[in-house]
Amino acid sequence: MNALLEIRNLKVTFPTARGPVDVVKGLSLTLGRERLGIVGESGSGKSMTGRSILRLIRSPGRVTADEMTFNGTDLLSLSEKQMRSIRGARISMVMQDPKFSLNPVMTIGDQIAEALLTHQNLARSDIRSRTLAMLEAVRINDPERVLGLYPHEVSGGMGQRVMIAMMLIPEPDLLIADEPTSALDVSVQAQVLEIIDDLVKRKGMGLILISHDLDLVSAYCDRILVMRSGEVVEECDAGELRNARHPYTQGLLASIPRLDESRDELPVLERTGAST
Repeated sequence: MNALLEIRNLKVTFPTARGPVDVVKGLSLTLGRERLGIVGESGSGKSMTGRSILRLIRSPGRVTADEMTFNGTDLLSLSEKQMRSIRGARISMVMQDPKFSLNPVMTIGDQIAEALLTHQNLARSDIRSRTLAMLEAVRINDPERVLGLYPHEVSGGMGQRVMIAMMLIPEPDLLIADEPTSALDVSVQAQVLEIIDDLVKRKGMGLILISHDLDLVSAYCDRILVMRSGEVVEECDAGELRNARHPYTQGLLASIPRLDESRDELPVLERTGAST
């Protein structure tokens, strides 16, 4: 597997009144043009990992790593200007509740066009045709009408699709999706994930899907990393998640309610002891 992203010993540190705290503790991963899921509870370091790849951790936070290379480029050695040429164009990130990342005073069409113009010099007619094609790719009906709408005029599900269109229109090599469907109902959630999955497969992109939903990630990813307290405690093929060996992963799986539930109480994860 040719590595698209290589990370060794990533640490994300924040100062506190009691001294520096590592919220990501020595994470290492190798990603090809595949679908990688990162799962864990809130506060496990999933989002910080995604943001650190794009160097979106601002002071007083500090990111260090022995290696963090993207397609052979050392991300940690780049200037902020050089990183701006990579963000969006080559690595895109869909944030949590992405509809609320849209600019409320710009039309949908202008925002998608801006995402394209930031990285490419195109004629107005080309921008419009590519914007319409991207809206169709994320399964938005009547894209001509939607171009002129403002974010408050679209539904939650459509807002998610618009944000995905913005992130994918520059045709990046890597998409980081951080809980992209957490605010959606189940039926719309499945549609949005199918759109991401289809585009990733057709364009040969790499995908990092960050979520707390183990069932969702195991259905859409090839491999899974399980994080706890800033550390990766287990890595497995998505199809083998049910055979997880680490007690923490087993505890996460056991705490998921089932339609045919027969237990009187769901088990609760132990909060004492070390993270291992």
